[in-house]
Amino acid sequence: MKPFDTTDQAILLALQRDARQTMAELAEHVSLSQSPCWRRVRQLEESGVIEGYHAALSRKHLGYGVTGFIHLQMQNHTAEVAAAFEREVVALPQVVSCHNLSGHYDYLIEALEVDLESFSALVRNKIRCLPGVKEIATSFSLKEVKASGSLPVGS
Repeated sequence: MKPFDTTDQAILLALQRDARQTMAELAEHVSLSQSPCWRRVRQLEESGVIEGYHAALSRKHLGYGVTGFIHLQMQNHTAEVAAAFEREVVALPQVVSCHNLSGHYDYLIEALEVDLESFSALVRNKIRCLPGVKEIATSFSLKEVKASGSLPVGS
């Protein structure tokens, strides 16, 4: 992948801050005319650097009062079990992220629920039943300190 010049970096940072701005506003912000700015954005999209545009939703306003983290250790590490586990965890709407880890635990799931009772039911009735799960440890977010969703560009 080619390195990004300062204009590409500025475009990426500006779009992460506000993807709803018009091409004219973006072009002005990065000191380009509209056509070259549009071409650069298109190239960043086509190369896969820009994967999409999304709305940031409020967990609180959607009624999610609990953010929990579920550490999972698997019984075995076969490709078939991992694929079945990952396929099923992806299908759970309460799961907002899942990472395959190194170290003691094999996976870390971030999940949302409306309250502790609902979170407990999620873990007992769905997460515990996923293929290959051996051990579960949970923890809860007491306070979100940072959740920008923005990636560093050009650092």
